[in-house]
Formats: sequence, structure tokens, C-alpha cells
Amino acid sequence: MVMAELKGRLLSNEPLIKYTSWRVGGSADRLYLPFDKDDLCEFIKTLPENEPVFWMGLGSNLLVRDGGIRGTVINTKGRLKEMQLAEDGSVYVEAGVPCAHVARFCADNGLVDAEFLAGIPGTMGGALRMNAGAFGGETWRIVKSVEMLNAKGDVTQRDPKQFEVNYRSVKSVNNEWFLSVNLSLTPGDSATSIQKIKSLLDARSKTQPTNQPSCGSVFKNPEGDFAARLIEVTKLKGYRIGGACVSEKHANFIVNTGNATASDIENLIKYVKRKVQYMHGVELQTEVCMVGEEKA
Repeated sequence: MVMAELKGRLLSNEPLIKYTSWRVGGSADRLYLPFDKDDLCEFIKTLPENEPVFWMGLGSNLLVRDGGIRGTVINTKGRLKEMQLAEDGSVYVEAGVPCAHVARFCADNGLVDAEFLAGIPGTMGGALRMNAGAFGGETWRIVKSVEMLNAKGDVTQRDPKQFEVNYRSVKSVNNEWFLSVNLSLTPGDSATSIQKIKSLLDARSKTQPTNQPSCGSVFKNPEGDFAARLIEVTKLKGYRIGGACVSEKHANFIVNTGNATASDIENLIKYVKRKVQYMHGVELQTEVCMVGEEKA
């Protein structure tokens, strides 16, 4: 079989600090920046059978440890970027499109129920992987079908019924990754939808530290309660380890005040978990994905 010529960029020992919303993390052995979806599929076919592969979009909801990531990291931000109205009335979105862009596109085209995506600081690929949500909405409630890529470079269409979807958790077929999604939405009024997005974003800027490097919410909300409330009543707002600090604005956010390391952030996460469990008997579960190796 003759492989197509690759059009993307392959970088070696690439620092990931500039690819993550926390602005921390070590280097990737290899980082691939695909030209488009077809190019990515061809690249996957070139990898050794047991090559570790990690996907990254906007780098939010992600803590890359200071020792970096072994294997190959694929960055989809601004690369898997196609978004269009499909013939069946659904919205086709590739994995690298930021969720906020999806919300606005749907509103501009008179489709409602996707406004909540404006509050998710990640790409559609990341939102699919964790069933991201905001303002009472959840990603998989509007999924009609998804396009998956396996480790051999094969592409498959799958139905939502083939996934086990829960709160901030999605279990999928082993060794498959999200390439794109078709969203099923309801026709509605564009102006009303756009105004709703504006109101949601205004509320977000007033309650979240959107002007500081963070990953979004660090902990899942325990059933019947809010992680932010538990952290706040434990009097941990403003508590810091190194350059990592529990936000004064929203207790479920940890911000990089300028010189944090991934180790500072991870140690602060562990400290918050211990204190909340000691004070309230609640074991907080992390929403953020922590990957990579400790610095030697």
C-alpha cells in the first residue's frame, strides 16, 4: 500500500506549555499538527502498532505534568476545523472546532439548544470525550452520530447508543478517537439564541476567572452539591502552593498566577481534596485530566 504524502508538521521534543490553557507542562516526544482530517488519518497509519497517542485540542481541562508526554501528541486546534450544515438538517463539526464557535454557528443558522457550548473552554473533540457541560446543558444530549478513527487509520460512523455516557464521563470503543460529530438541534429564533449566548458569557465572566490561565472546573460536582461550595466553606479561596492558587472568584478554579509548575497545580489539587474530605467527608473527584510524567 502506498501512503499519501503527509501535509502536516511533525515536531520533536516540543514544549507543551504553549498548547495548554494552564500554561504549564513538559515536552512531547513528538507533536503532530495535521493539515486536515484526511491528513491525520494518513499520519495515524504511519505510526508503529504500540505507539502511545494522546490527543489535544485547546489544552483546557488538562494538566500535562512537568516531565512531559511520551509517544505522539496530536493537536487538533485550528486544524480539524470544518463545520457546516448537513443535508439531513444536523450540524457537522470536526473535533478541532472550539465549542464557542459551534454555539455561535448554530445560533446564526437559526438552531437552538447548543447555546451552552459557549461556556465550554475546549474543542468539540474534548467535549465529546468527557461529555462536557455548562449552564445546565451537556454535549451528548445533542449528539446524533459521531465519526471515529482507530489506531489503524480506519474511520467509522457510530451511534450514541454505542457509548456509555454519564456525568463528565464517556466510555467508548477501545483505541478509537473522535474525529467529528453530527449535532441534532431544534429550529428556533437566531436573535433569541444569540442573546442567550451573550447572557451566558456575561454570567461566566462575572463568576469565573476568565482573565487568568486555568483549566476550567477542576472537580466534578458531587451528587446534590457543588464542588465550589465545599471548597469555599473549607476557606480555601486564595490558598496557594507555589504559583498555583485557588481562585478568589470561583473556588472550583485553580489559576496560574504567573510562575506555576504542573507540580504546584497537582499538589494544590491533592491538598484541596484532602481538606474537603477531612472537613466534610466528601471525596471530590477531578474533572481535569492529568497526564504525562513527573519531572526527573
